[in-house]
Amino acid sequence: MHGVKLFAPASIANISCGFDVLGLCLENIGDIMEIRRSEKAGIHITSIKGQVLPLEANKNVAGVAGLALLEAHNPQLGFEIKIEKKIKPGSGIGSSAASAAGTVAGINYLLGNPFSPSELIPFAMEGERLACGSAHADNVAPALLGGFTLVRDTNPLDVCKLPTPLELAATVIHPKIEVKTSDARAVLKQRVSLEKAIKQWANVGALVSSLYEEDYALLSRALVDEIVEPSRAILIPHFAKIKDACKAAGALGSGISGSGPSVFALSRGMTNANKVAQAMQEVYKDTDIPFEIHVSPIKQSGVSILEILK
Repeated sequence: MHGVKLFAPASIANISCGFDVLGLCLENIGDIMEIRRSEKAGIHITSIKGQVLPLEANKNVAGVAGLALLEAHNPQLGFEIKIEKKIKPGSGIGSSAASAAGTVAGINYLLGNPFSPSELIPFAMEGERLACGSAHADNVAPALLGGFTLVRDTNPLDVCKLPTPLELAATVIHPKIEVKTSDARAVLKQRVSLEKAIKQWANVGALVSSLYEEDYALLSRALVDEIVEPSRAILIPHFAKIKDACKAAGALGSGISGSGPSVFALSRGMTNANKVAQAMQEVYKDTDIPFEIHVSPIKQSGVSILEILK
């Protein structure tokens, strides 16, 4: 077994009330990667299709994540990586996380799986550190574990996989504008009122409960962000209209995906998710902002092996 071809899924982080702690994995949006053994030690990125990104391993999230894994396992080993980027960087649906997660999952598979999926998360987090300056796990955790995940702590790392209601589906609209993570962080308030904090952690608890109980009505009530969304909404054109349109189309709830500019909505069933997609399109079709829309079930597993390469 000299190589693997794999699917590295996109993800939605925060999920309204769970800033920096909640995430979910998308089934049919993601990158395609090929990872092969190399006689030359280290990580060697040989091609990237779809986006202009650095090939140097220490300047690419995939390379940094792979090097972190090799440092922990055996620095003398070598791997070559080809990446077909289908998730646009800066879209807010875990582009960097997909590359990092795909790399460590693929290398781990070729090594005979010495690390569990949870043990791969810290390596992938190093790619996130390169991408945005902080080693956060709210995208890489669902990309590796699948479904919904909760990052209880990062020091030491403590990640919980949560159940996924079978009918749940996501709709994501990506307005093709740039929202820098640094700008999205800069608009956040450093202090919040006790009243808002109480509402926020109550919503997080309710959301987790709704996943275990498959209580879609409770999930809908929990998809409220008291703290982050009110500050970040100004960065996304027509955000209020999008939320109103999603609600009118039958979505359980909606919010900013990651730091934006993508906006997500969760629905019960793909039929409703497609109706929400049409409603999102109506909001943006007469603007001068290009956009793309994705509709996807929640992926129950993380990175998927597509083919064994001889």
